[in-house]
Amino acid sequence: MYIIVVGLGGIGRNLAAIAAENGDSVVVIDRDEDRCADMLEEYDLLAITGNATDKAVLEDAGIDHTDALVATTSDDAANLMTCWLAKRYSVPNVVSVVNQKEHSELFNEVGVRISENPDEIVARSLYTWAENPNTQALASIPGGGIFEITVEEGSEGVDKEIRELEVKDYVFIAIHRAGDLLIPRGDLVILPEDVITVFSKKDSEVQSLRYLSQQFQKR
Repeated sequence: MYIIVVGLGGIGRNLAAIAAENGDSVVVIDRDEDRCADMLEEYDLLAITGNATDKAVLEDAGIDHTDALVATTSDDAANLMTCWLAKRYSVPNVVSVVNQKEHSELFNEVGVRISENPDEIVARSLYTWAENPNTQALASIPGGGIFEITVEEGSEGVDKEIRELEVKDYVFIAIHRAGDLLIPRGDLVILPEDVITVFSKKDSEVQSLRYLSQQFQKR
């Protein structure tokens, strides 16, 4: 894959590193010359110091034959302009971080795949882990998240059938039990040490996990 990464903050740097380590052809663009120099020292890639909203800079980066462009700066206006230009060059896959939710619609109108503010994702995960110590976030996906929760001996939900639980805006995806993968059914009885994989809607994530923790954590 030929990929252009715009912005060498924490996200862009890590993304470029992952792509380079996987053998992709990587070009990074950043206004900071020192950041570009650091990447060149550590990874086999092309680093360009400049403004990605400048067509000439994108052309130097090979925008006309790139497979994907990812904008990761903290400036939504710069990300949006860069993505719009990438679309004009018919880049097949254009992705951007969106730092402020109210700007999401603008990116959608341009046809850009977006990731919500990473700081908010981290903050939400930290809050979830703080409130629910037996819960592990596995993935954040559009519209919701996937989590694992471990059932404790003596908790309220032990020996209950799944259909006895109050199910609203979450769904059990799978249950791992003693090395076996079980498909959740209404009559399946929850046992201690079960590891339950759950999908929850984003807007009710906290409430759903709070309820599940009440059921499966010993109080």
